Amino acid sequence: MADDDSNSSSIAPDCTEIIVIRHGETEWNADGRIQGHLDVALNDTGRQQAVLVAERLSKGPKISSVYSSDLKRASDTAETIASCCGGIEVVKDPELRERNLGDLQGHVYHELSKTVPIAYEAFMSNRTDQEIPGGGESIDQLYERCTSALQRIAQKHKGERVVVVTHGGVIRSLHKRASPTRRPGKIQNTSVNILQLSDGGKWTLKLWGDVSHLKETGVLKSAFGGDKHSG
Repeated sequence: MADDDSNSSSIAPDCTEIIVIRHGETEWNADGRIQGHLDVALNDTGRQQAVLVAERLSKGPKISSVYSSDLKRASDTAETIASCCGGIEVVKDPELRERNLGDLQGHVYHELSKTVPIAYEAFMSNRTDQEIPGGGESIDQLYERCTSALQRIAQKHKGERVVVVTHGGVIRSLHKRASPTRRPGKIQNTSVNILQLSDGGKWTLKLWGDVSHLKETGVLKSAFGGDKHSG
């Protein structure tokens, strides 16, 4: 996307700037294992990534609030950011959780067709209203949940800049709301994505998929969990 996140600190009074960050890497990301709502911790690389994105954000314009999914991989990333950006309290919101993937959760992706074939078939369906067996959400349900959550946050913080730490599937849904005709690409761990939400329901992408702060640690090339196999 066009603009850099170090631009002017001024935000229009009818607009909220939301810096959306994917959580740091976990061992399950590295192993290609489906996480969904399972509460998996950051690995060493993920913790390093959290520090690097926190340092980046601390050098930019003031952040007024930090929101996070209540899952540990996201909330730990958020706590690192909040601490580095002035000791802001993290607001944990379960509406920012990854997609619930039901019976797929805990299984290695490349084994799904053998270990959970019925759930895998549902997961691979082109229908956006297809739920996953075992209590999993459809893509439509995820979209409604997380876009509503972001809109609610924006309404509370007009004229401010806030951080939201969440998950690959959620971020893909947010991209679809802001830019329905473009593909989001892979969502790397701790990538920086900036959205501006204005009155009238207008969503604008300001920056997308930036991982320039990760030169020291690199990125997981598969971006597992942040590609089309969200989870």
